[in-house]
Amino acid sequence: MKEKKEKRGSKSISQRDLLDSEIQSLKSQYDDLSSRDVSSIKRFHEFPLSKKTLKGLNDAKFIEPTEIQRLSIGPALQGRDVLGAAITGSGKTLAFLIPVLEHLYMAKWSRTDGVAAIIISPTRELAYQIFETLKKVGKHHDFSAGLIIGGKNLKFERSRMDQCNILICTPGRLLQHMDENPLFNASTMEVLVLDEADRCLDMGFEQTLNAIIENFPPDRQTLLFSATQTSSVKDLARLNLKDPVYVGQPQAKQNGTSIVPKVIPDLLQQNYVVVPLEDKITMLWSFIKNHLKQKIIVFLSSCKQVKYVFEIFCKLRPGTSLLALYGTLHQDRRIAIYNDFVKKSNVVLFATDIASRGLDFPSVNWVVQLDCPEDVTQYIHRAGRSARNKTRGESLLVLLPSEEEGMIEELGKKSISVRKILIDPKKLFSPRAKIEAYLAQNPELKASAQRAFVAYIKSVFLMKNKKVFNVMAFDFDAYAKSLGLVVTPRVRFLDRYLKKQKSKANTTGRQSDSDSDDEEKTGNVSKSSNEILFKPSESDSDSDDDDFIKIKRANHDIKGDNQTEEDPDEELPPPVLRKKEKLITKAALAKKALKKNLKVNEKVQFDEEGREIVDPRKQLQSDLAKEYESKLTEMGGIDIEMAKQLLQEEDKFDKQRFRSLVKQKHKKLKDKLKKKDAEQQESDNGEDVDYDDHVGNDESDNSVDLSWLPDPSKVYKNKNEESEGSDVEMKSTEAKLSRKHARNSDSSEDAAESDDDFCEPVKKKSNVTSKLTLDDAEIIAAQLLANS
Repeated sequence: MKEKKEKRGSKSISQRDLLDSEIQSLKSQYDDLSSRDVSSIKRFHEFPLSKKTLKGLNDAKFIEPTEIQRLSIGPALQGRDVLGAAITGSGKTLAFLIPVLEHLYMAKWSRTDGVAAIIISPTRELAYQIFETLKKVGKHHDFSAGLIIGGKNLKFERSRMDQCNILICTPGRLLQHMDENPLFNASTMEVLVLDEADRCLDMGFEQTLNAIIENFPPDRQTLLFSATQTSSVKDLARLNLKDPVYVGQPQAKQNGTSIVPKVIPDLLQQNYVVVPLEDKITMLWSFIKNHLKQKIIVFLSSCKQVKYVFEIFCKLRPGTSLLALYGTLHQDRRIAIYNDFVKKSNVVLFATDIASRGLDFPSVNWVVQLDCPEDVTQYIHRAGRSARNKTRGESLLVLLPSEEEGMIEELGKKSISVRKILIDPKKLFSPRAKIEAYLAQNPELKASAQRAFVAYIKSVFLMKNKKVFNVMAFDFDAYAKSLGLVVTPRVRFLDRYLKKQKSKANTTGRQSDSDSDDEEKTGNVSKSSNEILFKPSESDSDSDDDDFIKIKRANHDIKGDNQTEEDPDEELPPPVLRKKEKLITKAALAKKALKKNLKVNEKVQFDEEGREIVDPRKQLQSDLAKEYESKLTEMGGIDIEMAKQLLQEEDKFDKQRFRSLVKQKHKKLKDKLKKKDAEQQESDNGEDVDYDDHVGNDESDNSVDLSWLPDPSKVYKNKNEESEGSDVEMKSTEAKLSRKHARNSDSSEDAAESDDDFCEPVKKKSNVTSKLTLDDAEIIAAQLLANS
């Protein structure tokens, strides 16, 4: 056992010695880099790099360095700040990853030492690409790296932040960890890298980056790389750069003219075409149909445009694969689309400008900029997705007639020459009819088209360069029809802007009119107040002794008063159109009702004094309810726990109310049963039962209310009245009995007997009529009324 331990100890000592000796030899070679000719370096192993880094480069098949790598790796290894700019696709990613790995290797950095290097990227896709490249090149090193971007699991990132030596991140998520994560500590950081530095330093990330830099130690190495690098003194002062080395950028002027750096690859063929706005979709559809076997990227201005064009082209089925990459997608979906586009050879990718910066898409044949880029910098980054790594590619810029002159002038200032081409009308295929049919069938697709319409108008309206972008030159109706919309959507923000401009113009016109009025008033100060207020008209002077005096307004700024009959040639101010009355919809009425707390379809009762009668059944009765309502007004939200307690308290009152209702119902039933028992006892004892009372109290389902009928005793006591149609009048057995009594009532002696005999049928009749149907009861009633 001791011999094994001794062998292990000797091995570890020998490895440390080898590591120290390698580090010392590499450091000694760093000093010679400044005097060495960079152009003589043809391979990576000619740089003083560690064996692990060289092995990772060989495994990833990176053998020969590019121009930007030759120029920047040497100063970066020496620990100097580097500010580099090179054409797109020139290998800027390796130009800063190799120095970062070597810095950690030379410092013997371990996982427990914390964060050593932070690489900031403006987009998530670019950060993901840098992370994948780092995994290939640095797989033989023992350092740990982390990808910190939005859309990922924040809790998982928090738990691993203190274990990462290299962080590749976007500005927003990095600042979030700095503010919220106690495990994050940037005091150990020694290297800061900004990829696409001009984008990171612009207005979009200015505040975020300022907050991030405040947390970094001032003594650090800073590396900035981009295709269009910034040289602003303000930006460099923010980053605290110390004597930076400029790579790929001119620092002086020769013969009085500035040297413009080359930013576009030589193998990229640049073209542009002028197309009216309403023909853009037709042009794009025809272009894709004529290039089905190629790899194409189509750039649009907004996410909503990308979404709609992708959806409608999927419906149209051009015959090639279609993908869409835009910011509102979930991060995992964005990464999957990125990987899918890299793998496929025949595919069309509709994308916003998130795909224009730094992403290395291999063998892209065409870059179509369907919407004009914001500026020349954006054009360079978009076009740079093609012709990468010494491969050929083509770029097509689609301009509107109103954009052609201004954009070509801006490109000429940067020495970018773009060739104009013409479209063969025979190869144009318009899919407008099919698009309109699909939009008529699918309301969601129609809504997407409307959002795309408004998004494009808004993106053009917000552009800074008004020489290039002019919204007022657009034909909105024609553009809406090209998207398949029958009715042109309303652009509300543009309507508001135009109204503000009109109101400003009107106010300025009124101010000028008031100034002229003031001058006239100061010149006529000597006039009396009566002469100013009361002015006789010409008709008054001609009329004979007219007693009427016409009074004109004075000191009133009213339209039409400033122009008198003395100045008929004076120009009137432009007429102001009245604002159209806004249609009141049901939704608007509902909103008003909610604001006024109106209770719709609810009956409100008032007493004689005009006070509202409140139904206690509809009111909250517990003391907790008042406390809850006051708390709602203070909080502005819902307290779930308190609401649960409130429901429990109100349930108690509801249960009490229910019990009282049940008791009342039982009491009514008991009273009813008692009454029935009393009536039954009276009938059993042979007492006369009042016919009307008996019928009225019978509430069974089969009974008929006959309380409105006349008294039968009065009807049948008249001996002289006999019914001629007695057979039709009575159908029941009780009717036959009544007829017998009527025939036998000729003598006065039999009258008493008839009265006595008539009492029994009355009792029976009360029982019989309770079982009669409604039709029989109506017939009996009609006959009785006729006899009376």
